[in-house]
Amino acid sequence: MRCPFCAHDDSQVKDSRPTEDNSAIRRRRQCGGCGARFTTFERVQLREITVIKSDGTRQSFDRSKIEQSVSLACRKRSVDGEKIDRLVSGVQRQVETLGESEVSSLAIGEMVMEGLRQVDSVAYIRFASVYRDFSEASDFADFASTVRGVSAG
Repeated sequence: MRCPFCAHDDSQVKDSRPTEDNSAIRRRRQCGGCGARFTTFERVQLREITVIKSDGTRQSFDRSKIEQSVSLACRKRSVDGEKIDRLVSGVQRQVETLGESEVSSLAIGEMVMEGLRQVDSVAYIRFASVYRDFSEASDFADFASTVRGVSAG
């Protein structure tokens, strides 16, 4: 595994354990070059999945893009990292169990929205504002008025 600090190609695993939901293996590593320690996660990938973007382009499914979007929507909210990881793992499992080699970004966005709706109403609205491309304040108001009985944290 390449060191993220010095790009040295050799690192040694110091500790290895499953994540809380047993969806990945967490490994603590130490670089053989600079001695820095870092963490990696190993996850099962059932098949190669291609995401079809709204403009028709195709790219490989990338879990980290979902993690980044969800983390941004949850920023400064009382949503812990474990909840975010479970949500992202749940979306990834849904995508993989569809049985398709190609999935639209719209379908993935809907899965993320459903997960966020159950986790935090503000994060849900934040994600929706980007995903549904709100352009005016009235778009926020209209959407927020449909959000009732959703968890606030």
